[in-house]
Parts: sequence; structure tokens; C-alpha cells
Amino acid sequence: MKNILQYKGYTGSVAFDADDKIFHGRVLGIRAIIGFEGTTVEDLEKDFQAGVSDYLNMCAGKGMEPEKPFKGTFNIRIDPSLHQQLVVHAVDEGKTLNAFIRDVLEKAISEKCA
Repeated sequence: MKNILQYKGYTGSVAFDADDKIFHGRVLGIRAIIGFEGTTVEDLEKDFQAGVSDYLNMCAGKGMEPEKPFKGTFNIRIDPSLHQQLVVHAVDEGKTLNAFIRDVLEKAISEKCA
């Protein structure tokens, strides 16, 4: 996947600022704000890894559990009529709404990655 870094289970998004000639990004999927930057890909990766490590060390130092990214739950706001249609299709296939939506999303991702 483009513009994504991975380290110790954490995912960082990457962008490039042409005006400042710098790569920058932030860690996704957690409430803590962990930003990173670099003028080269190598510097960017090092700063990303250092940011994640600093976060984990800070949590350990405070005796708190670090937030796990992407817990597997999220809320989505949709039109009530779409919500109704999804439930009807799920029931028609003998699935829960969660199982139906999971299957639809997995299919969409597999088609995009194919």
C-alpha cells in the first residue's frame, strides 16, 4: 500500500509537502497524536519508529497500557433507508448485520487489491 508505514503494530500515513520539501505523517487508529517527519524516506522512517517507541516508553513509564490501534469496531453514519436495506439483505442471507457488512467490506477490499 502506498504512503503507509508499519512498526510494532502501528500504522503511519505519509504525505509530502512540496512547498517545504518534507515528508510528514501521523500514526493512525489511536487517540494519541504521534506525528513524524523527514526530508528523506530514511529520516521519515526513523522519526516514525522513534515516535512509536517514545509513545510505548511513555506508556510504560506511566504504568498505563498503550492504546491498540484498529480495535475492530467503528461507527458509521448512513441514511436510515440504507440501514434498512442492509438489514433486509443481511437477514435474507441468514447473517447478522455485522457479518453482512464485514463480508461486503472484505469483498470490496479484495477487488481493489486484485
